[in-house]
Amino acid sequence: QVQLVESGGGLVQAGGSLRLSCAAPGIIFSINTMGWYRQAPGKQRELVAGITSDGRTNYADSVKGRFTISRDLAKNTVYLEMNSLKPEDTAVYYCKIASRQGLFWGQGTQVTVSS
Repeated sequence: QVQLVESGGGLVQAGGSLRLSCAAPGIIFSINTMGWYRQAPGKQRELVAGITSDGRTNYADSVKGRFTISRDLAKNTVYLEMNSLKPEDTAVYYCKIASRQGLFWGQGTQVTVSS
């Protein structure tokens, strides 16, 4: 069974930075897309950033210029570098990986940005 392992969340002051990681050691077939989503209390889960198998990226307008998604396919790992964090970035962040084996979600990691 494939399990995604997320790490890197925490509490940070506004203007600070965090780096999230999501590893998928159980995926043995090619990965199609990798992405990060977030869900704030009382809100729907939303796409934050995505990256395709050929390296194309896309970002939510609210994080463009501040967040960067990257991946290490040799390690089946996707990262989210978050800079200039704002209180409105506070949410549980989830990674999602799509491969020939299926669609998998991480367990979520809390990011809290204090003002």
